[in-house]
Formats: sequence, structure tokens, C-alpha cells
Amino acid sequence: MTATLSPAATRRPATAPRGRRIGRTTERWLLFAAALVLTAIVLLPVIVIVLTAFKPASEINAYPPTLLPGTWTLDNFTKIFSDLPFGRLFLNSVVFAGGVTVFALAFDSLAAYALARIDFRGNRFVLILIVASLMIPFQATLIPVYQLVAQLGWVNTFAGLIIPRAADAFGIFFLRQFFIALPRDLDNAARIDGAGEFRIFRSIVLPNAVPALLTLAIFTFVNNWNDLLWPLVFTTSPDMGTITSGLTLLTGPSGIIPYGTMMAGSLIAVLPLAVMFLIMQRRFIESVATTGLK
Repeated sequence: MTATLSPAATRRPATAPRGRRIGRTTERWLLFAAALVLTAIVLLPVIVIVLTAFKPASEINAYPPTLLPGTWTLDNFTKIFSDLPFGRLFLNSVVFAGGVTVFALAFDSLAAYALARIDFRGNRFVLILIVASLMIPFQATLIPVYQLVAQLGWVNTFAGLIIPRAADAFGIFFLRQFFIALPRDLDNAARIDGAGEFRIFRSIVLPNAVPALLTLAIFTFVNNWNDLLWPLVFTTSPDMGTITSGLTLLTGPSGIIPYGTMMAGSLIAVLPLAVMFLIMQRRFIESVATTGLK
């Protein structure tokens, strides 16, 4: 005898999956809405900078303040180039941040390779000293470094800006963690073929560490591009300043700050960083996902 199922019984299996699908859809929309709100909060300062850069001074100083400009103007962008040697400041920032990045990648990767791939006596002790140096405040070493730079005659020079920052403890530790994750069989095979340490470093380790190198390049370039204290201390001439230190010159003798002009300069300064991150974001995410994994 063949049993027949009622229509209600045949519909039950399809009801539960549909409910789960609705729940998953609702969860996705809630997560999307939360991500949208958080993104708006994070980007709010950038939005304020962009909109203020296109406002006339009368609207910037008006009360109550408004978010959107009533009248859009480019006067702030023309004024930033007339009030400051902005082209020179921009070039100095590129040379300073780019030079530090290139030297840091070279020296940090060499030190990280020695600590990660070469077994020598005192390896662990050297690593502990490097990590411990991260705990020393930057301000504590600023005066001794300035005295050394002044004795060398490097004040108001790119050498004084770049060379003291040619290596970084964080960069060494960061790259060491990535190098450790690379298989040592590659090194051993190269040594059997007669390759030296520098050949292994250049031909095997570096090509496999491109994501980590690009990530460190982003961190180093952004930190130095946005640094204010270092250029202020080691440069006294406006022609050797960077964008961050040059914007401080906009403050008048009575303490009046032209916010529109300053926002325009800040917006121009942010654009290279945004473009660089957009170009390297895939490698950056890949490195963050894989650094330190065995």
C-alpha cells in the first residue's frame, strides 16, 4: 500500500530553508548598514576637509557652520600656491618620504634576512635589543640625534632628514616575521648549487616577499609624509620644509588661521597617499593576511 503525503507535509521542508534565507538576507543588510555608518564616521574628517577647501572665507567663519558650501570656489587652491612655495614643499615631501622609504626597505630587509635565515651566535639577543628599542619614545632620542646631525652639518639638508631614519626597528621585525614563514628548503637548495647568502637574499627571498615589502613601503611613506615634528626640527629654511611643516607658516602673527587655504593644502597632500594605497591595496591586504603564518 502506497502512502500519500498531504500538501501541508510536502511544503514543510521548503519553508525552513526559506526562513533561513530571509534571516541571512536580513543579517547581510544589517551588516551592510553598520559598515556604511562606520565608514561615514571614519570618512567624516576627510569629507569636512574636501568641502571646506571649496568654501569661501565668509562661509567658513559663519555661524552656525554649514557642511555643504553655499558657493563653490577655487580661491583657496590658488591662494595656497601664492602664499607658500607649495610646489617646492611638495617636492621636498616626495624626496624626504620617498628617500626614507627606499633606504628603510634596503636596510630593514637585509637585517631581517640575517635575523630570520642565518643562524649566528647572538641572533636572539640582537632581536631582543631591536624589539626593546621600539619601547623608547621618539622624543627621547630627538635631541641627541639633532646634535649629531648639527655636528655633521646636515641641518637644512636632505641628508639630515633622510639618513637618521634610514632603518627602523618595526620594519626589521615586520620583515623578519614574513621571512620566517618562507620555506627554508629554498635556501638549502640554493646553497647546494653554490649560491651565497646575498644571492639567496636577492634571488629567492626578496621575490617571495613582495607583498610584505610593499606593505612596509606604504607604512613608511605615509608616516614620513605626515610627520610634522621631524621636518620642523631639522629644517629652518622654508625652502627645505615639507608640506606638513609648510602649512604651519600660514598662521598669521595674530594667530589667525586661514582654514580654507589650510584645508586646500591638506587635500592636495592627501591625494598622493590615497592614489598609492588604491594602487597597492591588493598586495597590502595579501600581506596582512599572510604575514606571520607558518
